[in-house]
Amino acid sequence: MDKFSPDFLLGAATAAHQVEGSNDNSDCWAMEQMEHTSFIEPSLDAVDHYHRYQEDIRLMADAGLNAYRFSVEWARIEPEEGHFDDAQAEHYLDVIHCCKEHGLEPIVTLHHFSSPKWLIGKGGWEAESTVDDFARYVRYIIGKLGNELHYVCTINEANMGIQVAAIAKRYTLQMQAQAAKAQSADGTVQVGINLEKMMADQKATAEENIKVFGVEKVENFTSMRTPEGDKIVCRAHEAARAVIKELYPEIKVGLTLSLHDIQSTAGGEEHAKKEWDDEFTHYLPYIQNDDFLGVQNYTRSLIGPEGTLPTPDGAELTQMNYEFYPEALEHVIRKVAKDFKGDLIVTENGIATDDDKRRIAFIEIALTGVQNCLRDNLPVRGYFHWSLMDNFEWQKGYSMTFGLIAVDRTTQTRHPKESLSYLGSYRG
Repeated sequence: MDKFSPDFLLGAATAAHQVEGSNDNSDCWAMEQMEHTSFIEPSLDAVDHYHRYQEDIRLMADAGLNAYRFSVEWARIEPEEGHFDDAQAEHYLDVIHCCKEHGLEPIVTLHHFSSPKWLIGKGGWEAESTVDDFARYVRYIIGKLGNELHYVCTINEANMGIQVAAIAKRYTLQMQAQAAKAQSADGTVQVGINLEKMMADQKATAEENIKVFGVEKVENFTSMRTPEGDKIVCRAHEAARAVIKELYPEIKVGLTLSLHDIQSTAGGEEHAKKEWDDEFTHYLPYIQNDDFLGVQNYTRSLIGPEGTLPTPDGAELTQMNYEFYPEALEHVIRKVAKDFKGDLIVTENGIATDDDKRRIAFIEIALTGVQNCLRDNLPVRGYFHWSLMDNFEWQKGYSMTFGLIAVDRTTQTRHPKESLSYLGSYRG
C-alpha cells in the first residue's frame, strides 16, 4: 500500500439533511411528510449528527483521517426569507472548531440538495430570484464562518437536475415503448431517487404541493431541471463565488459535479460525447475561474448506438443498482484534467453495500487510481469517501448503507466498520 503525502486531504463526507435530523424548515422535510411522497420513509432525527458531531469527528481523527467535508444547511441558517439565525451559524462554527481541534481540515459545502421551504414557494431552482437569494445567504454565512475556512464548495452536484431530467425522459420512453418490460432507470443517476413512484403520482402530488408549498410544481434542487434552470444554478454558483472572493479572497472556491465514467461501445461515440457535454463540458465557462473542481464518481455508464446500455450480464451491482466499478474514478479524473486546469478534489466516491469487505476492495482500487494520477502529476489534492456514516439516502431512505460507520438508530450508537480504519491507513 502506498501512502499519501501528509498534505493530501484524506477524509469522509456527509450532507446536513442526511445526517443531522429534524431539519423541519427544509423542502425535503416537507416532502417527506406528504401523503403522496416519493420518499419511502421520513428522515426524522436521521443519525443525530447535529448533536453528536464531536463523537463523529473524533472517530475520523482516531482512524487517521485529516479532513472532513460537510454541508451547512441553508434552511437552518435562513428559516424564513431574510431572517438569519445566528445561533445556527454558531453551531456550524463549533463544528469547524471541533474539526481543527482534532487535526481535520474542514471543507464546507454551502448547498447540498436541500433548500429552505420558502424558496420553493418562490419557484425554487427554476426562479431567477434564487440567484440573489443564494448570494444573500452566502454573504451571511461566509461572513460568520469564512475566517476559519480554506476550502468552500458552493453547490453540490450542480448537474444533478439535468441528470434526473435525462433519466426521466428515458424512463418515459421505455414505458411508452414496452410498458411490461421497462427497466428501472434509478441506477443510472448518482443520487437516491424513486423515479417510478414520482412519475406515477404526478397528479396527486401536484394537488398536495399547492397545500404544502403554494405551488403546483415543486422545483427543488433534484427536480427535473430545464436548460434555463441549469443556467440559474450556474449563475448562483458564480454569484456565490464572487461574494466569497470579495469577503475572503484567499478561500479556495469550487463546486462539485456528478460524473460518470462514460464509455462508448462501437457506434456509440456521438451519444457518449453528448452525454459528457451534458454532464461536464458545458459547465466549463462557469467554472473556469474556480480554484478547484469537486469530482464525484461512483460508477461508469456504457453508451451504445441507441444511447445508454444496461449493465453487463453478470456484473456485480451495489445496493443502488450501480455497477461495482471503482476503476471509474481514475478514468474520470484523467478526463476532467484535460479541460479543467485548477486543482481537483475527489469530494465523493463510495459504495452502498452491506459487505464491508467489498467496501474495502472498492476503496483499494479507487485509491490506487488516485495514486496513479498523482504519479502522472495530475493536481489531485484530496479524496473524500462517501459517506462517513450510514445515513438517509434521500428518497430511498435508510436502506442504502454507504457508511464507514454503522449507526444503530434506536440508540444512535456508532459502530465503526473496518473500512474506516482501512481508509485512514493510507495517510502518510
